[in-house]
Amino acid sequence: MNSQRDRLWKKITALIDRLAPGGRDDRARDALLCEVLAWQAEKVQPYRKLVESSRLKPRQQCRRADSFVALPTEVFRYARVAWHDSSNDRAVFRTSGTTVSARGSHHIFDLSLYDRAARVRAKYALFPDVELMRLFVLAPTYQQAGDSSLSYMLERFIAWFGSGQSEFVWRDDGLDLEKLARALDRAVKDNVPVALLGTSFAFVHAEEGFQEQRWSLPHGSRVMQTGGFKGRSREVQSEVLRASLSKRYGIDEAYIIQEYGMTELCSQMYETTLRDAVERRRGGARRFYPPGWVRASVVDPETLAPLKARDAGLLRIDDLANLDSVCAIQTSDLARVEQDGFVLLGRATGSTPRGCSIVWD
Repeated sequence: MNSQRDRLWKKITALIDRLAPGGRDDRARDALLCEVLAWQAEKVQPYRKLVESSRLKPRQQCRRADSFVALPTEVFRYARVAWHDSSNDRAVFRTSGTTVSARGSHHIFDLSLYDRAARVRAKYALFPDVELMRLFVLAPTYQQAGDSSLSYMLERFIAWFGSGQSEFVWRDDGLDLEKLARALDRAVKDNVPVALLGTSFAFVHAEEGFQEQRWSLPHGSRVMQTGGFKGRSREVQSEVLRASLSKRYGIDEAYIIQEYGMTELCSQMYETTLRDAVERRRGGARRFYPPGWVRASVVDPETLAPLKARDAGLLRIDDLANLDSVCAIQTSDLARVEQDGFVLLGRATGSTPRGCSIVWD
């Protein structure tokens, strides 16, 4: 349909495949990001308007992605961010809409890049030591939540990594605690390690519902939790929840990791401790490690300029898998660079950072 898009797709898939084992080639990544962003600045109308009004003017033959301004996630709430017509949407993923009435929408022309990025990154960070294992998902199915990128991804995980008796433990009205308890009892009886995958809020709900129940899940079991608590009445600090999950299920805290993903992104990032434990290496601070085709940087909220290592600022993500929308995404998450990754510090006050509105002046 679009020869330039097809050419870029081939380059991106080749880079993802080459860097899938955890490698990095930042020069090749940044050069390709510049190429894709230049194309998107022509084809994606909201991004074209932002680039034209921005003080960050892309230089000819640039080799740094931050030569291009990043699109604030708020824009996905109010504009269609895509190069293609709506009749060619393969999927539309939407944000939860728990904090404001308008829900952000990510329009996907082709899920092949999403699938490719999700599969190889989960294999690297979440399942580095196994081909298949029993998965229990604490989230709605994709059929129940057809606009949820998380439900789509977790359903794909069962297809890619799930062994027999993998299942969603969810009813229409929420988490099915009885079903989850039976599944955990079977895993202990069968001496089969399992992976528990779900939202942080679902795990908190299980903590409250299970009360005094405890399990000693077989060695190699793991937990992947994702998402925060925005719009919820109760919030639990990550280290407190991690310790509670470790006691509840008998899983070493190194095997309990967070996933960082967004509706507006096609790639995911995971904490490093599980893979470090599998490889028996001391990995340093707990942090999110971006895949090789993703560039994570921290920028000044006022100027949007990159900050030095360990300075706190707003997290910017440049994701090559976002071919059909915009690769350069400006989040409202506070973060700092830590070693070869980043640590989340919370969210900026207000949904739209001041620096993101500057570029519209």
